[in-house]
Amino acid sequence: MKFGGSSLANAERVDYVASLIKSQIEQGYRPTVVCSAMGKTTNNLLNAGHFALEGSVYIDSLRTLHLSTAQELGMGDEVLAALEELLDELKNLLNGVSCLRELTPRTLDYLVSFGERLSVRIVAARLNQLGVPAQHFESWSLGLRTNSDFGKAEILPESYSAIKEAMKKLDDSMVAVVTGFIGHDSEGRITTLGRGGSDLTASTIGAAVPVDEIQVWKDVNGIMTANPKVVSNAVPVPFVSFEEASELAYFGAEILHPISMVPAMRYNIQVRVKNSYNPDHPGTVILADKDYTQLVTAITSKRNVELLDIVSTWMLGQYGFLSRVFSIFEEQKVSVDCVATSEVSISLTLDTKKQDDHAEDRLVKALSEIAAVTVHRDRAIISLIANVARSSEVLSIVFNALKEAGIQVEMLSQGASKVNISLIVKDEDAERCTQILHDRFFGESSAVGGV
Repeated sequence: MKFGGSSLANAERVDYVASLIKSQIEQGYRPTVVCSAMGKTTNNLLNAGHFALEGSVYIDSLRTLHLSTAQELGMGDEVLAALEELLDELKNLLNGVSCLRELTPRTLDYLVSFGERLSVRIVAARLNQLGVPAQHFESWSLGLRTNSDFGKAEILPESYSAIKEAMKKLDDSMVAVVTGFIGHDSEGRITTLGRGGSDLTASTIGAAVPVDEIQVWKDVNGIMTANPKVVSNAVPVPFVSFEEASELAYFGAEILHPISMVPAMRYNIQVRVKNSYNPDHPGTVILADKDYTQLVTAITSKRNVELLDIVSTWMLGQYGFLSRVFSIFEEQKVSVDCVATSEVSISLTLDTKKQDDHAEDRLVKALSEIAAVTVHRDRAIISLIANVARSSEVLSIVFNALKEAGIQVEMLSQGASKVNISLIVKDEDAERCTQILHDRFFGESSAVGGV
């Protein structure tokens, strides 16, 4: 069972989550729990690091949140002392950053690790108060090892066997409450798995044990047919495949970390996304395969992307054009989202959040030596997670709907993925496009059926 920051935002939520874990145990489950930092703690730690770089050390709000949570829940001196010890360690670290005016990637990982390390102590203590034997663990004490790529470390293969052996040694009646998001490299230095890495921690531990099901508890009723902030009538999707969930995560659905399902996929363990605010809802089950009974499973969008048109008529019929283009992308370390090609042209999209302006300028300059390059800014990718075996039906509905709405599709990508059809439209049309397509595929009057 993995709980995110919003599920652990304050004393009331911590108590609720602990009671929820207890109820699962009473139903016969034997959970291992993975926790994110409380509420917005990770952001607050990052802000504290930036203030320290400017010579100011602020941890009062962090101290207040964690100590007041423990006090409100009536925790004893031992727990408060453990929290104080960590908070003092945090303050000493920030004092060092303030003196040196330096915050390296290694130190930044150490800094943000305090959120998870504080939260697991509070959750484990609350479980013990409720009569559930529990013990907090830093993930590395159970064998989670990573490489040394600070900020986006990758979990090493040997972690699986180490975690399995460590978990075997724990008392079956005890709930292990484990830090998400963080690990140790081979030299014992703290690393982080990047944003959303707590999901990956849970998936890794679940695959290593192995467990019957990995539950990721969020603040929504599972994976939705669209972003409910954009489409008010979006509904939960009962089942998705691992491939569908991966595509949704990559193309904008903020439910799961894009790579968090890889361990579960590899070991074929189903993942269930549930709502900690509505625990009776069944949520969404992610599994290896599913039967397709509808044309479209969900619609998602990725905003503020750029569309590049690369045309080289002089290379007509010559081999090596595509190879040369993508070698330039590799040289400039720029990643691509969607691609459409012909013999003499390539259209592709770039996520502007993944690279700086200078990298893009260098890329365009290098590409311009072999082709004519046109950059279209302020575009959006609308991705339909769909039954691609019936793509003609899907596209017929899509183009008819968008033609009626006066929305121009500038690029279409349906490549290696067997579950994703992506359209490129102007960013200003993204929300309207998503709503129109959702109404066509999931609306009450839809002739194609919903989920």
